Amino acid sequence: MPTALITGASGGIGAAFAAELAKRQHNLILVARSEDKLQQLAATLQQQFKVRVEVIVQDLSAPGAGTAVFDTVVKKGWRVDLLVNNAGFGDYGVFADRPLAKQLTMVQLNIVALVELSHLFLQGMRQRKSGSIINVASIAAFQPMPYLSMYAATKAFVLSFSEALWAENKDLGIGVLCLCPGPTESEFFAVAEFPQSMASSSGQKLVPAAEVVRDALKALDKNESNVVTGGIPNQIIANMPRLMPRELLVKSVEKVFRAKEE
Repeated sequence: MPTALITGASGGIGAAFAAELAKRQHNLILVARSEDKLQQLAATLQQQFKVRVEVIVQDLSAPGAGTAVFDTVVKKGWRVDLLVNNAGFGDYGVFADRPLAKQLTMVQLNIVALVELSHLFLQGMRQRKSGSIINVASIAAFQPMPYLSMYAATKAFVLSFSEALWAENKDLGIGVLCLCPGPTESEFFAVAEFPQSMASSSGQKLVPAAEVVRDALKALDKNESNVVTGGIPNQIIANMPRLMPRELLVKSVEKVFRAKEE
């Protein structure tokens, strides 16, 4: 029975990955900060699908956190066949006005922890010539995004990094997929502190996290390097940078994401 390690597993896309993979008879290693949520999810999935579910409580925004997770896995003698780097967050607002500490924490979680875990677990996969990695980015990865500048930049890194790893490892039987969802049912908007005026007027449909996960696993089975989920509107957003001059594109995005008057 294969084993999947999922970061940010306590809610949203991470919890949906856990549920779908348990349904597909994967044992699980769930990683997040919230022990209560992880233990509750683990108990539910173990009872429902009769799989083994282990929990690692770890704040991945702390320096060296990825290594700490890897060391725990090695010490316990677990083998990871699928790594899902899902943990991450965004922050809405004018970059210069937002707390610097939060921006640096975003880089540490969205990029550094993902790179650390990918490097550590990929070595064993290459030795075995088997295994897969799913790195969760966003449709924000495809263009600069004023008022979400750091978030979009970190996800652009994840997209570029993941596609390069896909090319390096595809001939070894190792899959690397960059998942690029659009607006999804999760706590993203609350954590990013989106203003209520934008939340109420955006009119964007939130895609169920379970649907995003199913699309991702289908793309992984096809050995695709990336997948944009959420239908035609998100495909248009992802491909728009190919069609518009970059200055015109970023000015258009700025108008869309500028906070409305309360």
